[in-house]
Amino acid sequence: MRPVRPLRATQGAESNYKNPAVAEPDDHALGRSRGGLTTKIHALTDTATCPVAMSLTPGQAHDNPALLPLVDDYFGATTTPDSPRDVRLLGDKAYSHPSTRAALRRRGIRHTIPERDDQIAHRKAKGSAGGRPPTFDAVIYKQRNTVERGFSRLKQWRGVATRYDKYALSFLGGVLLAASIMRSRTTIDN
Repeated sequence: MRPVRPLRATQGAESNYKNPAVAEPDDHALGRSRGGLTTKIHALTDTATCPVAMSLTPGQAHDNPALLPLVDDYFGATTTPDSPRDVRLLGDKAYSHPSTRAALRRRGIRHTIPERDDQIAHRKAKGSAGGRPPTFDAVIYKQRNTVERGFSRLKQWRGVATRYDKYALSFLGGVLLAASIMRSRTTIDN
């Protein structure tokens, strides 16, 4: 009987990466997602579609944990319900966690965030002990597209869209420069 040899791949080369088990250092803000090594830009935008606060995380990081540090950096951590801000935070279902809603209420920040389907089902399964659904205004929520339009404007900058920078600090500098120029163009036009 002949020895069975493993079949070799017929196409492509093996990875050039020497240590696939080693994660990227934190100062690179790179992480594996479905698209490969990516970086996620988290931003607060104003109604003129200009980013006003930004941070970076690795591509596989969830959006929700990055929200409160962004809010605290922009508004300051001293906000209380007694001194509410004249702002409304519009977020998608990624920010729908009850702890996020409670933290925004503690900071006196009004918000419009839709409830996820699994949260609705869980609340209804509890019956009367499930509590009331969070308030949601669909008319106000239609304005959330300003965030998407802000990212679209930001991604028109080649350095932001492609990220060739090795370090997150360099990349964040380019993102902030693009945002600053976007802001100055908006104020000049208005």
